[in-house]
Amino acid sequence: MKARRTTHYRGLRQSVRGIHGHGAHRDPSRLPPRLSSSWSFGVLGAGVAGIGITSWQFAQHSSRESEEHPIKYADKQTMLDGVQAISNALGPDSVTTDEDDIDLHSHSDISTSHCATRPVAVVTPKSTEEVAIIARICSQYKIPMIPFGGGSSVEGNFTAPYSGLSIDFSQMNQIIAFHEEDMDVVVQPGVNWMDLNNEIKDSGLFLPMDPSPTALIGGMVATNCSGTNAVKYGTMKDWVINLTVVLADGSTIKTRQRPRKSSAGYNLTALFTGSEGTLGMITEITLKLAPVPETQSVAVATFPSVRGAVACASRIMRQGIPIAAVELMDEMQMQVLNRNGGAGGRMWEEKPTLLFKFAGTTQSIDADIGRVEKIISQDGGSAFEFARTEMEMHNLWSARKEAVWAMSAQRPEGTQLWSTDVAVPLSRLPEIIDLSKKESQSLGLFSSVLGHVGDGNFHQAVIYDPNNPSQTQAVQECVRRMVHRAVEMEGTVSGEHGIGLGKKECLIEELGPETIAVMRTLKRSLDPQHLMNPGKVFD
Repeated sequence: MKARRTTHYRGLRQSVRGIHGHGAHRDPSRLPPRLSSSWSFGVLGAGVAGIGITSWQFAQHSSRESEEHPIKYADKQTMLDGVQAISNALGPDSVTTDEDDIDLHSHSDISTSHCATRPVAVVTPKSTEEVAIIARICSQYKIPMIPFGGGSSVEGNFTAPYSGLSIDFSQMNQIIAFHEEDMDVVVQPGVNWMDLNNEIKDSGLFLPMDPSPTALIGGMVATNCSGTNAVKYGTMKDWVINLTVVLADGSTIKTRQRPRKSSAGYNLTALFTGSEGTLGMITEITLKLAPVPETQSVAVATFPSVRGAVACASRIMRQGIPIAAVELMDEMQMQVLNRNGGAGGRMWEEKPTLLFKFAGTTQSIDADIGRVEKIISQDGGSAFEFARTEMEMHNLWSARKEAVWAMSAQRPEGTQLWSTDVAVPLSRLPEIIDLSKKESQSLGLFSSVLGHVGDGNFHQAVIYDPNNPSQTQAVQECVRRMVHRAVEMEGTVSGEHGIGLGKKECLIEELGPETIAVMRTLKRSLDPQHLMNPGKVFD
């Protein structure tokens, strides 16, 4: 698995970067508006003013806290001394300071959030013991540690705002143990989820997550990812049994044993799942597996409007039809697919489109498809089509899987893609998508909506020129209103990508300073020097 995964990951990352040119993120003027002071105070003021604290007061509180507990990281030379110590301990082949490798671990063209600062080096451990050595040396030298998986995160989760060491887990890519009768598997964090499913396919079991094809399991756990299958199978947290974690000081813990249920002590597995590498580095994961469905199928339908499509999806969900996935792509997404040469060997109708995935027995799927088709026709949908063969299924579903890459390929040089997500209760989804789409369209820029509408989660993407102040400000305000609207609807500012660098102020709006204070307490207890992925989730 090791050689195959390395080639797959690097090839795809380099091909995406090659579309837009190399090293553009070095220019600080190209930083997205999310990192500007106006965005920070704008969202923060809108979010916490309603609970009695202004953004200025919160900033003053944070300033006092930092003065009382100053965090000091190593200077560059000291960091390089620490890197040399790691090289001596693990061998020179484990560490690189090559500029191209550092670039690769500093920036992603599909990420919303970037920073100009870069790590001083990249290290590729191969075992839990090597990760523990890295952590002990970094703790001694006060070097920030930034875990890196597949590089497919979109909220700047793997950036290095305080420099430090990028720890690339792609070489920790072994399936450690497969317990077929227990329906679980133990893996290292660098295992690609598609490779895992391919390796165990003869067992009739699989890991039912469906995120980016480049995602590695460690990153999937760290961000509590979901993907298209969340309607039927839930999110990553629902499939993690236990974790082995290396803490900031190099100590190693295992969160629990291997049974599927346990009420023994605190739920540390859940604590580290979704923590984005800010509490420790995940080095082994035990995962539940599910039986592969007897049969699967895919269907598509078009609608006159996005609101009509989303309302139809909500109605189908309320009918209790066991859909595996319900995905929305608006008319702009379909246009982009066609401009990029289509998908699945065909060109597509350029209308708001719903894509459905069904899983079960042949008889049950036939019945479910019939019920869905009837509801769609009653709700004004048309061009209903379902797959009759496995090839047709892959061709129809390819429209959804290729959406992000098609947008990236069509993005004009010098522009930036702002893509982020929110999630709301199902009943509010048609309203928030309709309002957000109308606001983004009014910008006069390319904007698009797609999402996992079966569980209330949608993504909005806008392409803009970061060197144009009016465009930058307009996108800022548009995204701020979308996030604020989601919170007002009792939703969340991040449905599946985490907080990272980009949504720290949004998290304060959603949860409030008291809840964030509890998170800070947990962070300080496990990482008193703030060495684990600093600057993510909260400052």
